Amino acid sequence: MKPAIALAVVAACAGAGAAQAQIASPQIYGALGYAQGDDLGVVQGRLGARFGRFLGVEGEIGGGVKSDNFTPTPTIEFKRSVEHQIAGYAVAYAPLSPQFDLLARVGYGETRFKSSLTGTIGGPFSGKFTENSWNFGVGGQYAFDGKNGVRLDYLRQDFENSRDADVWSIAYIRRF
Repeated sequence: MKPAIALAVVAACAGAGAAQAQIASPQIYGALGYAQGDDLGVVQGRLGARFGRFLGVEGEIGGGVKSDNFTPTPTIEFKRSVEHQIAGYAVAYAPLSPQFDLLARVGYGETRFKSSLTGTIGGPFSGKFTENSWNFGVGGQYAFDGKNGVRLDYLRQDFENSRDADVWSIAYIRRF
């Protein structure tokens, strides 16, 4: 049910964004930031287009920089990290002032994880696996001037085959 609702929202936003794109040229922006969720850290880059005041789309790519280590005994260690992630979103904005917007976004993504287990009988084990997820979240952004700003986000990743993740992020935004 969640995927059907999310897909409907993405389609509606994309259609509305395309209609608004005919009225005015989009505002292009990029962002560079850090996301933290479930003890995993990721450096993220985003590229987006805002169509008018209320709708936009964005793409996101990231690479893991902080792993999660679990040591159940002094000789056994489990380590997991994000190798890379990629996602696309429809974004809805609620402008509260010329400098401040609230936002909501919904999209679909892919995350590639890597994990290892050391100190066990039979030697070290390692592997990689990919998870797809429906992502939805809210946030706010503040523009210091006409080009530069900061953005804070909360995102819920609803993974298809593993536990969901709550992700908080902060990013520098540059409008072009």
